[in-house]
Formats: sequence, structure tokens, C-alpha cells
Amino acid sequence: MTVKAILRMVAGLLILAGLAGVWHLQKQIDVTQASVRVEQDQLTLRSPGTLRKMSLEYAPLMAALYWTRAVQYYGEKHRLHQTNLELLWPLLDIATTLDPQIIPAYRFGSIFLGQKPPGGAGQADLAVQLLQRGIQANPEEWHLYQDLGNLYYFDLHDYAKASAAFEEGSKNPSAYIWMKTMAAKIAAEGESPETSFFLWQQIYDTTKDPQIKKNAEEHLILMRAQLDLKAINQLADQYEQRTGHRPTRMAELIEAGLIRGVPRDADGYPYVLDESGRAKLNADSPLVEKEKKLDRR
Repeated sequence: MTVKAILRMVAGLLILAGLAGVWHLQKQIDVTQASVRVEQDQLTLRSPGTLRKMSLEYAPLMAALYWTRAVQYYGEKHRLHQTNLELLWPLLDIATTLDPQIIPAYRFGSIFLGQKPPGGAGQADLAVQLLQRGIQANPEEWHLYQDLGNLYYFDLHDYAKASAAFEEGSKNPSAYIWMKTMAAKIAAEGESPETSFFLWQQIYDTTKDPQIKKNAEEHLILMRAQLDLKAINQLADQYEQRTGHRPTRMAELIEAGLIRGVPRDADGYPYVLDESGRAKLNADSPLVEKEKKLDRR
């Protein structure tokens, strides 16, 4: 093959590579522009009152469309790991104004709004406003009180208001029987691993949303670990009462007959005692990173 032919071949390959690069760049531009067009379209009409007047008897249908759009918007943002959810509240505001009886928009919408980024919008105040609107329009829908109690407990750490929400919801004859008990427990103790575990279990058992179920499952695993650590610390207290000093190794609890073997977390890593004799997660356990991740939300 001559030098000229080789140069032609190289030039051809460079042109093909260039075209491939242009195609890839154009594809990325198209995706970005499509996203911008969708958000611009969602911003076209943001006045719930105006839309309600325009919709007339079709208001419930329009509400369903805006609720569907809110779910798609949240899902797409979550898929792309984008934390900017500024359109979530306007979409939920419109949906619930057009149809005040659209219960899923209140229940799931409040979760989307209340959770800290990256799981949600981190707008717990708006989530409270949404649920209070739902309760006002649907006073018999006791699940909204449950959601409000969860929001105050987990996201706002306002245990007095969480207790009050569970208490008010428990007055409905159809409500879960545990809501009154939970109201009293939170009022007396505030936050506790047992209460948190129970509430996350209820969320896991009742939600149909896969993302919410996954989030609840992650919290349940960590809460189970917290309960294990609490139980180990109680055994360490007993050991200290017997011997006069705090154990710093699990082997000491085993030798004292307080445990049969070294307890392990959900991933199979043994719990450990620190220098002060307090139980903690093993530094090598994946739960340590999961705990940090959830704390950032």
C-alpha cells in the first residue's frame, strides 16, 4: 500500500470519528433541549385558579394529568440525579386545587416534597401545607393524619406536632389502632429507635411506590442495627454492674454468659465495642456508609 493510500485511509477514519463525535454531541444537545422544552411547557400555566376556571367540568381530569406530570417530573429528576425540584410544588398545587379529592397527590406528593435531597425536594414546610390542605378537604381520610405525623416525626423532628397528628387521626373509627398508642409514646419519649422502626415498617408495608418502599427498607435495616446496639449496650450495663468495669471486647460479654456469640448486622459484620465500652457498627460494614448517606438526606 502506498503512502498516499495510507494517508487517505487515515483521513477517512478521522472524518468518521469526527462525525461520530458530532452525532454524540448533537444527541446530548437534543436531550437537553427536550428537557428544557418539557420544563417550559410545565411552566406555561402555573395559576391553579386560572386553570380551574378554564377546566370547568373537566377539572378532575386535568388534575389527574397534572398529578401524572408531577410523578413523571419527580421520577425523571431522580433518575438523572438532579436535586432541583422547583416545579414539584406548582404541579402538586395545581393538581390538588383542580381536584381537592385527589388523595394520592397529597400522600405521595408530601413524601416527594418532604424528603431531603437527593431523595426529595427538602421542602417539608410545603409538604405540611399540602397535607393540611388535604385534611381540610377530606377530613375523613385518616391516612393523611398518619402522613402528617410521619412528616413531623421524621423530617421536622417536631414530636409534639407529630403526636398531635397521630392523636387526631386516631379519632377516626377506621384508623389504625396503633395511632393512639403512637401518639402517647411520641409525646412521652420523642424519638426512639423502637418508634422509628415501627413507623418505617408501616410505611414499608403500606406503600405501593417502589422508591418509597426501597427507602423504607434501607431505614429499617439501619433501625434494626440501632436496636441491636441498644440491646448490646444494655448487656454491657449489666456486665459493668457485676464486675465494676465496662467491657471493651465482645469476648468479655460471651465469657460472662450474657451473649452466646458475637452479634452481627444485616450484612454479616460483627458489632464491636469501642474504648468506652459502647456498642457500634463495624468500621468495615457497608451500613456505615448507608448511615452517612441517609443522614445527608
